[in-house]
Order: sequence, then C-alpha cells, then structure tokens
Amino acid sequence: MYKTLMLAVFMVSAAACTPTVKLEAPEKPIEINLNVKIEQHIKVEIDKDVQDAMKRNQDIF
Repeated sequence: MYKTLMLAVFMVSAAACTPTVKLEAPEKPIEINLNVKIEQHIKVEIDKDVQDAMKRNQDIF
C-alpha cells in the first residue's frame, strides 16, 4: 500500500513538472536599425628628400 501511494504521488508530481516550450512568431516584424556612419581617413607621409625629387622631376609623375 505504501509503495502504491508513493507511486501515485510520484506520477502526479512528474506530470505536474513536465516543461512546456511554446514558440510563437511576433506580431510585428523584427526591425534592425543600422545607423552606421563609416569614415575613412588616409594619411600619406612622404619623406622630404622624396618631395624634393618630385619637385625637381615633375615630368616623372
């Protein structure tokens, strides 16, 4: 009798503990706002002797 009672309690508690997972689609569409500003700065440094050579020989470039 004790085993039957324990089995009944176990079955009721096991049925109460079953996890449920529900997946539902949202009512509104998912909106991803990408306000991204991309800036690129390129800094070119030329040695002084290269600058002098460019000034003397402008027809090279």
